[in-house]
Amino acid sequence: MKRLGCTALLVMLAACGTPQEQCISAATRDIRVVDRLIREAEGNLDRGYGYEYVTVLELDYVRCGTESDPGRVCAVRRPEQERRPVAIDLAAEQVKLDQLRAKRAQQTRSVAPVVAQCRVDNPE
Repeated sequence: MKRLGCTALLVMLAACGTPQEQCISAATRDIRVVDRLIREAEGNLDRGYGYEYVTVLELDYVRCGTESDPGRVCAVRRPEQERRPVAIDLAAEQVKLDQLRAKRAQQTRSVAPVVAQCRVDNPE
């Protein structure tokens, strides 16, 4: 639920940007994804292990009473994301990091003309 709220907030904030900012944001979306993956791989290498995310069902108790039985409480299962440490192949993680850095450099070169065109089309 938190992710949905954060996503909605980010969408609203993105809609508030100037046309130039929106154009540049759209053009650099893939770079931001690769940046997040680079940070994740660097963190894994620094720690020496990675994380996996597992969905577990937690019990939550909510009031579900009616007019005739207002004190009734029901058990509801709700999914929660749990982060668990996992062993990783450090050599493979380093190769992945090197590839991500190379991909980022390639993306930066290819998006530069698009960003320049965004600035020309949408001056501030």
